[in-house]
Amino acid sequence: MNTANLFTPEQDTERARQIVERFINRFDESYRLLAYHTALPLVLTPELVNYLRVEFLRDANIPWVAEVDLLLSDLCRQVGYELYAMDTAVRAYLLGKMQEELGIEQMQLVAKGLINYVKYLAQNNPYISPKELQTQQWAAMVYLDEQREKAISEITQAFKDAVAVNTAIATGLVNRSEMARLAKITQELAPQLSAYENLVEYARLVSRVLNNAEDIDRTDLRRSYSVAGEELPSLEIFLPSGRTQEEIGDISTQFEGFPPLQTFDFEIANIVLEDGKTEDETTPAINLQPFEFEVAAIEVKKPGLFQRKTELIINRRRQQAYGFIEYLENKGNEIALEMVQIPSGRFTMGAPETEKGSSDDERPQHEVTVPTFFMGKYPVTQAQWKFVASLPQVNRELKPDPSRFKGENRPVECVSWFDAVEFCDRLTQYTKRPYRLPSEAEWEYACRAGTTTPFHFGETITSELANYNAEYTYGAGVKGTNRRETTEVGSFGVANAFGLFDMHGNVWEWCTDQWHSNYKGAPTDDSAWIDNNSNDNQSRLLRGGSWGSYPLNCRSASRYLNNPDYGLNYIGFRVVCGVFSSRSLLNP
Repeated sequence: MNTANLFTPEQDTERARQIVERFINRFDESYRLLAYHTALPLVLTPELVNYLRVEFLRDANIPWVAEVDLLLSDLCRQVGYELYAMDTAVRAYLLGKMQEELGIEQMQLVAKGLINYVKYLAQNNPYISPKELQTQQWAAMVYLDEQREKAISEITQAFKDAVAVNTAIATGLVNRSEMARLAKITQELAPQLSAYENLVEYARLVSRVLNNAEDIDRTDLRRSYSVAGEELPSLEIFLPSGRTQEEIGDISTQFEGFPPLQTFDFEIANIVLEDGKTEDETTPAINLQPFEFEVAAIEVKKPGLFQRKTELIINRRRQQAYGFIEYLENKGNEIALEMVQIPSGRFTMGAPETEKGSSDDERPQHEVTVPTFFMGKYPVTQAQWKFVASLPQVNRELKPDPSRFKGENRPVECVSWFDAVEFCDRLTQYTKRPYRLPSEAEWEYACRAGTTTPFHFGETITSELANYNAEYTYGAGVKGTNRRETTEVGSFGVANAFGLFDMHGNVWEWCTDQWHSNYKGAPTDDSAWIDNNSNDNQSRLLRGGSWGSYPLNCRSASRYLNNPDYGLNYIGFRVVCGVFSSRSLLNP
């Protein structure tokens, strides 16, 4: 919230100070450094806060949970899905204190890091709009002497572009929302634009005009504003009544000899980029929608005085997540590929020695950071496979119907790792989105969904919730149904806390990674673990267990391997949409 009209500058600063001190007192003094560093960007995401903490505050002993504490505190407000902005006065106060305590050199160091981070996002994250990236870039550039003038020039040009459509016959076509956005950004950056008072004053006037143009003196609107030799657009375009007919003149006489103006249909041409792809092909829009699902947790009720045998109680609750639907066919018979947004976070990968059924290949446990990505709500179905298999070949042929256990909504099986990769390549070519297999780290992070127990259900598993060999038990579990074949995806009606179904059992799922016998030297981010100078025929990772697996092999941490050229009736896969992050890209 911008409180400029409610408080004097002194009151605003004191209010901001109190908010910051309440935040620090509630948690820990180390949180102050995180608050300072996260004040530089104009918009925050969980990934960005994590990047700032890891990149610049690694030795400050700030706990990872501080990232969540900050975003959910009074310092920030949510402005979109996983998008947060600091209170204007709080941000200004924190930046002032940061410069006072840490010096401008540290602020410039962070600014350079942010510019590199924005470049990385521009190349690797197709879901962030160019305007969002531009805003973050400006916020960093104004701290750097060699970049500040360029930022000012770009902001000035953006103001001019927002009214470029304004002509004598189209005074109402000014992009008011864009002008409001630019005015807000400029005012947020005002402390760093002290040498450009005209630009800041112009932005303030734009905000006033957009709020209530009738209260503005016309003399102010007719005033010219020049910034670094560039003339900003006249604000007369915002006059309530627009120009009079006398001022404009008779449109028909202005264009003497031309026929009367008519409405018309038109086509929009796509701009072709250097790589031959159009802009729309490069970054297709994603329409995120909320969806509800049921989550189940198993409670073990052990024998007691009045109970003769162990009983499993399934507790269910409703939850909501976000995702999008990729429609694979649009001829009255659409095939929907449902993708779930997996929020960013950190988790401990692998199993402790105390976990029943665990093995040394699941250790050493290690902390992994995973940015946001999208994952298939279900394993790929046979209907989805048939459609994609009919698309043009990229590298290898695909059998249209490889599965042993037939059913349109059953998971596809009997597909090799190479087949699964070809599926992703064809899907990418068809949708213009980056589809691939998950990394092993992404798979386990998505499966656990914040849990640390052997299963996302809890300490045990039951055939009421998953398809596995339930003639065997795990922990305090009980025997159940052994189905001896795949089941339709989602048929148990329960998901994990992220909204993913069938993560335990049904079919093993291919991952991108090559097999390694333990986690020594494993990546600490979402990257797939691929050895340099290795061949494609090295064994690949499988996760999740299958309809024929013992329950211990269906655990969240359980790992299995297979030849990448073999397809078996208990192996399938699910897809991921997004690109791997890269430690080298974050430090160019």
